[in-house]
Amino acid sequence: MAIETEVLADAAAASRRAAEAIVAAGQEAVAERGRFNLALSGGRTPWGMIGLLGDDAEMPWEQTRIYQVDERVAPPGDEDRNLTHLVQMLSIAHQAAVRPMPVTSRDLELAAAEYEAHLPEEIDLVHLGLGPDGHTASLIPNDLVLEERDLRVAMTDREYEGHRRMTITYPGLVGARRILWLVLGEKVREPLAKLLTGDTSIPAGRVENENQLVIADKAAMGEAR
Repeated sequence: MAIETEVLADAAAASRRAAEAIVAAGQEAVAERGRFNLALSGGRTPWGMIGLLGDDAEMPWEQTRIYQVDERVAPPGDEDRNLTHLVQMLSIAHQAAVRPMPVTSRDLELAAAEYEAHLPEEIDLVHLGLGPDGHTASLIPNDLVLEERDLRVAMTDREYEGHRRMTITYPGLVGARRILWLVLGEKVREPLAKLLTGDTSIPAGRVENENQLVIADKAAMGEAR
């Protein structure tokens, strides 16, 4: 399965290109189906991209719903929460588009099932990142969540970097209309090479979807490309 790849000069240029790709996907989805269902991953990498989206007048915000790809189990407003940074980068009007993962629930497995019940059957675009250990979303190495074959949203079975996570699973990713990877920096050079060759030894390499685009900066791609 070949993955389309674009390499930009630096992180700023790659973030701008990713934002442009999301806006284009949103306009297409609204034109064809009247709504844009977007899922965004956490971490620091997409902050620049999300900030650009928030300022883009061409983004169809009124028809957009934003779902979380993954979230850490932490209190509301906690700096470790992906939601905390997402809402900080969006205006109050745009925040209305966000559908937060319910990670403060007492019954997290039930909460994951409820989130899945409201997740569209086909998400128009899923944004994914890539960790130095090859994880994507919160599909982390050696966690039982990697073996989930039925649920589209599930909990990790252990803590990772201090937190359990709620995440969209492989079954949730395979049904997306398009997956957009934003990969930045030297630290992810090795896992990016594995991703592009379909190496299933890393969690990211196990994502199955026929419509994938990787947008990377030169630091992540390395001199070989």
